[in-house]
Formats: sequence, C-alpha cells, structure tokens
Amino acid sequence: MGYWTQTAAAGREVLPDLVRAFALFGIALVNVEFLAWPAVTGYPDAAFGSGADSAAYFAVSALFLLKSYTLFSFMFGVGFAYQMRSAERRGTGFAGEYWRRVAGLLILGVAHVALLFQGDILIIYAILGAVLFVFRKAGPRTLIGWAIAAYVVQVLVTGAVAVLIWLGATFAPEVMAEQAAGVMDQAAARAQQVFGAGTFAEAVALRLEEWANFIVFGLFIQGFGAFSFFLFGLAAVRHGAIADPDMPIWRRARRLYLPVGLVGSALGAWVLLAAESALAPQMMFGMLIITVFAPLSSAGYIGLIAKWASGPPGPVKAFLARGGTATLTAYLLQSLLFSLIFNAYGLGLFGTIGVAGSTAIAFAVALASIVLSSVWRMRFGRGPMEALLRRWTYLGAR
Repeated sequence: MGYWTQTAAAGREVLPDLVRAFALFGIALVNVEFLAWPAVTGYPDAAFGSGADSAAYFAVSALFLLKSYTLFSFMFGVGFAYQMRSAERRGTGFAGEYWRRVAGLLILGVAHVALLFQGDILIIYAILGAVLFVFRKAGPRTLIGWAIAAYVVQVLVTGAVAVLIWLGATFAPEVMAEQAAGVMDQAAARAQQVFGAGTFAEAVALRLEEWANFIVFGLFIQGFGAFSFFLFGLAAVRHGAIADPDMPIWRRARRLYLPVGLVGSALGAWVLLAAESALAPQMMFGMLIITVFAPLSSAGYIGLIAKWASGPPGPVKAFLARGGTATLTAYLLQSLLFSLIFNAYGLGLFGTIGVAGSTAIAFAVALASIVLSSVWRMRFGRGPMEALLRRWTYLGAR
C-alpha cells in the first residue's frame, strides 16, 4: 500500500509528516556541532579554517538554530492532540496511555544519553509532556495565550543570561577568563581525550556526566520555548489548521512572518559569528536575537511546507513524508551515525573536521536517516522505535 493510500485510509494529513521530515534536517545540522566537537564549547577557533567554515556556521545559525527544535516541539503538541483523538474514537482512557508514553520517552531518552548523545531532547520532552497534560481540555485561544506567555518567559530567561555574562565580562573579566581557562578548557580537553581516543565505556560515563551538568540549564534555556510550541501544536490541531494547509494563517506565515524571522535570525547569526568564545557576551546576545525571531521563521517554514502539502501528490513528496512518519527512529538513527563517525570506537573524527565539513556530514546523515526510515516504512507499518514505543504505550491493546 502506497503512502497516499495509507494516509487517506488512516485519516492522516500530509502536512505534519512533511514538517517532521524538514525538522530532521535542521536537527542534524544543529546537533553536529556538539557531536563533532566538545559539547561544552561547541565549535572552537580550530574549526574555522576557511571562509567556507564561517559561511556554513552563519547559514546553519540563521536558518536552523532554535527553529528545528521548535518545529519538533510543535509536532509533539500535534501528536498529543492526535493521541487524545484516538483515545476518544476508541472509547478508552487517555491518561494511562499518555503517562506510559511519557515514561517510555523518558526511558528512551536516558538510553539515548548514555549510548549516543548527551544533548538528548527526549528527556526534556518527557518532563514538559507531564505539564502539557494539564492543558488537555483547553481551547485554542487559551492555548495560544499560554504559548505566547511561555515564549516571552523564554526570551526573558535568555536575556537575563546574556546580561549576566555581559556584567561578568565587563566588571569581572579576570573571573570570566579564569572560568574559561579552568572549567571549560578542562572539560573540552577531557571530551577530546575521551571521545577522540577513549573507549566506549569511557564515552558512556562522560556523556552521562555532561548531561547531568546540562539538564537544568537546558530546561531553562530551551524548556519554555519547547513548551510554548507544544501548546501551539495542540492549538493548531484544535483550530483545524493542521488539517487544512490552505488556511490563511499559513499564507500569512510564509509571506509575512518568514522574511521578518529570517532577517532577524541572520542578524543574530552575524553576532554569533563575531563572538570570540562560548562565554563571550556576543554569544548570548546573538542567541537572544535568534530566540526573539525564531518563532516567526518556524511559522514561516510551516507556511512554505503547507503550500507544498496542498499541491498535487508526487513521489518525492511521498518519500519524504513517509520518512517523516518515523521521526523517533530517524532522530535516534542520526545520533547513532554521528557517534560512529566521530567517536574513537568508530571512525575517530572527533575534533578534526571543520564547520563546513561537519555541516556536510550532518546533511548526509539527515538524508540517510530519512531515506532509511522511508524505505523501512515501505515494508513495515511503523518505524522500529515507533512500534516499540507504541507497544509499551498501549500494552498490546492495539
């Protein structure tokens, strides 16, 4: 059975699948920085050996940074709404199924951290998903109001961090320099030794340690924004926008929001590119600018994808959308491929590939994850990780 036949039979819409496939590319392009180089610093000066490296960093920051995770979060909210609808159609209890799903994501997230990538998003989604349950009966207007409020908090948090770093660099430069030369440089050197030359067991231990240091900061620096887009996704389903790619909101998003969002994000990317280090004030101010404009870019991207989704069916669209039905599988597959490419127990390229080369690798990995997921879905009803999570969620009832 082909994708279009399956989609019609299941009452699915193509727009969410295409958005997921697009987000997978952005996730890989952003995440590669923290898999190819020490996560505590990201790309160091050594990764910028040519103009191509600077151009690649600028392009990824302007086009994908803080947009891909918001699109992923948007689709989590969409999936939440779909799960509720499914429970209503079957006349079964939603709460038990949902909490098992959240627990399943938490378990998969812990395994993902230990085995593949300390920058895992599944644990954060599980934590925030517990809060999302409170909004299960809220209407579109209530959801949008809370979503905007949550994103305003995200902007304020990012701004507060930026101001604190600026104050430290301005009034206590010696302390900031000591911090960079001490904790961060030591952490980067250890990451280089473990991921670049250590064993698999050493890599597991360091990933868990780095994640433990990251999770609280990650919740503050990304959590409010992710939760905001959970709510936007849930509101989009209840408003009918996901089911209708021709809605005026999508036309307005691609014509108005997208250009404004991209211009603002380009400005933020330029500030990021000028930053001297991960602790430089420009780094967080660049992130602040991108944080402000990212929702406009994300909405614009969905608007563009909606335009494509509303057009005639085709083999390329079907192939990509089919890959988008196995997002969890593709996401974890990306981390597996990255770990085998960069870690010492694989090809051992950690800390050796510049920004342009890392970006090219990330694009290839993203494409491979979608292609393999789509090919798998040609033969099987669901992606392997989706099937596993589903069995646990419904305990064999479906």
